Amino acid sequence: MNIKKVAVVTGGNSGMGKATVAALADKGYSVVMAVRSSERGEAARKELLEIKQQRDIKVMQCDLGSMESVRNFTEEFKDNYSSLDVLVNNAGVISLSRRETVDGLEEQFGVNHIGHFLLTLGLLSCMKKGSRIINVASGAHKIGKIHFDDYNLTKGFKPFYVIRAYGQSKLANILFTRELAERLRDREIMVNCCHPGAVATSIGVDRNTGFGKGITSCLKPFFLSPEEGAKTAVYLATEAMGGMVTGKYFYRNQMAKTSKAAKSRKMARELFELSENITGVSFEDATKR
Repeated sequence: MNIKKVAVVTGGNSGMGKATVAALADKGYSVVMAVRSSERGEAARKELLEIKQQRDIKVMQCDLGSMESVRNFTEEFKDNYSSLDVLVNNAGVISLSRRETVDGLEEQFGVNHIGHFLLTLGLLSCMKKGSRIINVASGAHKIGKIHFDDYNLTKGFKPFYVIRAYGQSKLANILFTRELAERLRDREIMVNCCHPGAVATSIGVDRNTGFGKGITSCLKPFFLSPEEGAKTAVYLATEAMGGMVTGKYFYRNQMAKTSKAAKSRKMARELFELSENITGVSFEDATKR
């Protein structure tokens, strides 16, 4: 009897996340859409099943801006699944103004990095040799800096806030990838990240004001489609190369160059330790269970 492989995709109800869910389901995976809004998740699931009814897709609520919600998701997942083959940390936010998560973290750092950090460590006990973790990063990491003394960006960053905040969170994605890959090397769990390219999604639209929607619509012809943007993440999740390398950054299915900061092992270790302190979860505890 063939047992289906299981995948979790964050932000699976729209854009690249939705395209990733569809692609993995079409490759025979049982896919869990980890979504902030269960209502929007169920609507997206319905759309995907209307296209291909045989797709195996489930919806589970997971607000990456709430550590309590992330913990609830990991417990619910473990209650329903015995193993996890693929985790695609796809969800992301970008905002022009400074906002905080319910835990008091700067939103882009809190959602794009800390939420995924906590989710990943919470699911490690379900992973085994051959499991894969894919973090969707961005070329924006090249303008990023980790502000260890002010990661919540409370000090004088208003004129260039969105650049500093988003760049920090995307650099964090790559540093997390590199450090986690080293820590999981002996377990043969592969951890890689990718730049999807310039994709026409709603990530650049302000949730509260809708600012950016018109700009995104105008520029849409020049952007990649969500399906095109999802290709590298799907490649790393399913193709042989994704199971042969770890700790690498990919673009268009090829290993790509990163910034000098993204190569720093010292910075990667410091960020990992900071993230452990923020979440209250250590790598050692996460891998004991």
